Amino acid sequence: MTQRLNYFQVSEEQSRKYLEFSMSLKKTPIVQEVGQLVDIRASQINGCGFCLDMHVKQARIAGERELRLHHVAIWRESTLFSPRERAALAWTEAVTTLSAQGVPDAVYEEVRAQLSEKEISDLTLLVVGINGWNRLNVALRTVPGSADAAYGLDKAGLH
Repeated sequence: MTQRLNYFQVSEEQSRKYLEFSMSLKKTPIVQEVGQLVDIRASQINGCGFCLDMHVKQARIAGERELRLHHVAIWRESTLFSPRERAALAWTEAVTTLSAQGVPDAVYEEVRAQLSEKEISDLTLLVVGINGWNRLNVALRTVPGSADAAYGLDKAGLH
């Protein structure tokens, strides 16, 4: 597939501000703790090859274990994730795949049992952010790996 357009060039100011929003979230403790898993899971659900490729490489560079990366798609069956990570992944799925009824109370109660209100708020903003990036990159067919050099992702050793 060929990329349709480069939104960073066409809408430079808006893209930069959206990136600033996303980067500001990376400073929050909950995003530092579970952000890579959340970005990967939302990107899997949304079928965003560009974002999935990017976030797997970022996670590897940050030292994430390879088996955990493979298990993100099957996190419910895996024993490799903490209760906090599991709650964050459940919340990510519910917010990413909003039903007509919204996020189920049971999922909220699960995340509320593990995270503070501030953590839930920051996590929700992260999920909103990655879903936006996924939609931009899927709609405009951004090629996976095409920004590796610009983002230093070639250091992941994944070719």
